[in-house]
Amino acid sequence: MSEQTAKPYLVRALYQWCTEASYTPYLVVMVNAKCKVPIAYVRDGQITLNVADTAVHKLTMDNEWVLFNARFNGLSQEVAVPMEAVIGLYARETGYGMGFAIPETVAATPVQPDLLNAVVSEPASEDAAPDGAPGATKPKSRNHLSVVK
Repeated sequence: MSEQTAKPYLVRALYQWCTEASYTPYLVVMVNAKCKVPIAYVRDGQITLNVADTAVHKLTMDNEWVLFNARFNGLSQEVAVPMEAVIGLYARETGYGMGFAIPETVAATPVQPDLLNAVVSEPASEDAAPDGAPGATKPKSRNHLSVVK
């Protein structure tokens, strides 16, 4: 009989704590070939996902997978992350949360863009990227006011 991990239970408990405290829960994922995430937001093999009720639709966290739908750069997309690839969950506002060890099976599986459900274009503005997504660019400041004498 194999030992069952406590990670899914801890992830769900941290998520519940964040939502009950009105914090924004962020899920940190070590992306591998099993993950279905937008590749444009992956940085250094990791992606940070805003999993607040206001940011996702049909969120499911079971013992094997974290599944939900979200919008990235205006496009609705299904996200699927195996629980083994989750390396942390924290509250954006406080930074409190928990990190998890990266299993060798996840660390040894390199990310291959052709295997991921990729969003081809980079986000055009900070508004287009999910909150706190790495790589989000700020829109260029445009001065719409002119001096009238």
